[in-house]
Amino acid sequence: MSCRKAAHAGSWYSDSSTELSRQLDNWLNAAELIHGPARAIIAPHAGYQYCGACSAYAYRQISPVVVKRVFILGPSHNVRLAGCALSTAAKYITPFYDLTIDTQVYSELEATGQFERMDMDVDEEEHSIEMHLPYIAKVMADYRDSFTIVPVLVGSLSWEREAAYGRLFSRYLADPHNLFVISSDFCHWGHRFRYTFYDPAYGEIHQSIARLDKMGMDLVETLNPSAFTDYLKKLGNTICGRHPIGVLLQAANHLMKAGEHKISLKFLKYAQSSQCRNMNDSSVSYASASLIFE
Repeated sequence: MSCRKAAHAGSWYSDSSTELSRQLDNWLNAAELIHGPARAIIAPHAGYQYCGACSAYAYRQISPVVVKRVFILGPSHNVRLAGCALSTAAKYITPFYDLTIDTQVYSELEATGQFERMDMDVDEEEHSIEMHLPYIAKVMADYRDSFTIVPVLVGSLSWEREAAYGRLFSRYLADPHNLFVISSDFCHWGHRFRYTFYDPAYGEIHQSIARLDKMGMDLVETLNPSAFTDYLKKLGNTICGRHPIGVLLQAANHLMKAGEHKISLKFLKYAQSSQCRNMNDSSVSYASASLIFE
């Protein structure tokens, strides 16, 4: 049985279960339950020292007692994919306990012909899925033997492929026992990210970045995938999880068009790694959201 190691433990987050548990408890206790129970969340995937507190606002909305499967859709940072890829591992290791991959759902997804398999080295190098695993393990600790995970690495999808994957995942999103975790940071600003959009009308650079992100967050809340795509094309905001977000919007849109579900998405927390004040600065933005069925 192959296990994917916790490749970023000890660097991006603590490899001590005691220390990590204490940190996550502190962040979760500081967040309020205001838009739950979540059927899907959007949360960042940076080092916990930068985004751990922000992520807690999304994870606080989860009702672990009902969750049987956790789908984790993370963007590919290191390998170019035209579609989506599944892990070759059977388990993902965390400092708390191992998370088991749902082989039944993996078989269902593979049967569609729309998924490839990623090599273990690609899996372990990528951080967008891993950074959510300790939070998932922590929140689900009391039910550790009664849930599985479905990690999916999402490539650079066209709008049409986002729509196709959205339709494919919509039936899983409709199941109240499934939770979707959408992994995304927001604006990556600075010369090192090759993105320096700045509108002085909104004040300092960090205020312009916040305004830019807020525009995108507002459009995500409308659950309109076309409006979000148009925003990205027009302003080029470097939201690294734009394709996983796009898949979620398409899935929700598909269910709403069927007329069977009323869905609401709300952003709960926003943060920046630092406040940019001149053109030599850089920062990454983080945002947490929760999607519920009303």
